[in-house]
Amino acid sequence: MSTPPPSTPKLFSRTTWREWKQVAEILRLETVGGMLLLAGAVVALVWANSPWSESYTAMREFTFGPEALHLNLDLSHWAADGLLAIFFFVVGLELKREFVAGELRDPRRAAVPVAAAVGGVVLPAAIYVVINLGDSSALSGWAIPTATDIAFAVAVLAVVGRFLPSALRMFLLTLAVVDDLIAITIIAVFYTDDLAVGPLLLALAPLAVFTLLVQRRVRSWWLLIPLGLLTWGLVHASGVHATVAGVLLGFAVPALRREGEAVGLAEHFEHRWRPVSAGVAVPIFALFAAGVAFGGWSGLVEALTDPVALGIVAGLVLGKAFGIFGTTYLMGRFTKAELDRDIAWVDVLGLSLLAGIGFTVSLLVGDLAFGTGGDRDELVKIAVLCGSLLAALLATVILRLRNRVYRRIHEEETRDEDRDGIPDVYQEPSPADGAPGRPESP
Repeated sequence: MSTPPPSTPKLFSRTTWREWKQVAEILRLETVGGMLLLAGAVVALVWANSPWSESYTAMREFTFGPEALHLNLDLSHWAADGLLAIFFFVVGLELKREFVAGELRDPRRAAVPVAAAVGGVVLPAAIYVVINLGDSSALSGWAIPTATDIAFAVAVLAVVGRFLPSALRMFLLTLAVVDDLIAITIIAVFYTDDLAVGPLLLALAPLAVFTLLVQRRVRSWWLLIPLGLLTWGLVHASGVHATVAGVLLGFAVPALRREGEAVGLAEHFEHRWRPVSAGVAVPIFALFAAGVAFGGWSGLVEALTDPVALGIVAGLVLGKAFGIFGTTYLMGRFTKAELDRDIAWVDVLGLSLLAGIGFTVSLLVGDLAFGTGGDRDELVKIAVLCGSLLAALLATVILRLRNRVYRRIHEEETRDEDRDGIPDVYQEPSPADGAPGRPESP
């Protein structure tokens, strides 16, 4: 009996029903979070450009906290260092789950989104550096245009691309997860100026106890939250950005299910904390971070002609788009993989442009690079807002061109003629490998 020829590898092939259900729930929460994030940013912009702008500045600069613990911070820093630690804790949980039980556990499936994420970081940084080569002080902002704000991107999708195929949505989410990992690594390595080794070593003690408890499946909030706060406080005192503590705590939580557990502990914590992150932490951060006075149309034009602003806008719009698209295309040529029959390269370009929405982490990196309250702080905010808006508009134009195709694919992916709760397409033979689909319980 002759051996059948090997099937051609596919890019953006459909995943399993169980994995898609998990992703759909994450995207639903991120959509709501993205809308709240947008609302926070709009309120900040209107307030900062209103006759009451002084009250906005006074609110941001209101300071409180114990000086002895290095926590006498203004509200904008409490939002960036404190609330965003919750956001990065969820990122850590998501990373752990993806690497252990999700898309990134299979090196073959992870290769394309990982490479695309790296390309989407390297090219924007390179563009920024080239534009600002003549100013050494400006080069510290090289990482500002490298981040993707998944909540903002998904919120845009909810308006203009709600029928986007599931494989493309999973690619965007997986890419954003890897992007977040790169971003937190950049923050920890390149934006730590004065390192105090003592507090950093002390932080290992509560982190170790936290790890031991979660490995034993302890879920008691009155034990875990104080340990998390102590770890966060010590990391903050060490000079390392406190959001790194959130990622480390998230990594410590086990992702695999034990016998008798419906979901892994990482997934359980993610369900509990993602609404807090998306619905509270990130929108409040946006309220404190996005307020910038444009100074009228002439002031906006003048700001955007500055090399720092040009580097950020070009990095977000051009660097992200061509970095992700180009790397994905090269990976397809290198592996001799073909696009899935429902996907076209223009879809990948639209998604790559959408990844140029770099709001939350870009503003955070800008604050770390140039400080709060300076001239370049205002430039960074204007550039991030304008670059993200331009990327969103270009992505909208491209994705809307294919909306009729997306509607057809959406109907196929949601059809459930036998009414068993599982769309029929997830129970049919996979066109990628010719093997029968394996129905999974809802």
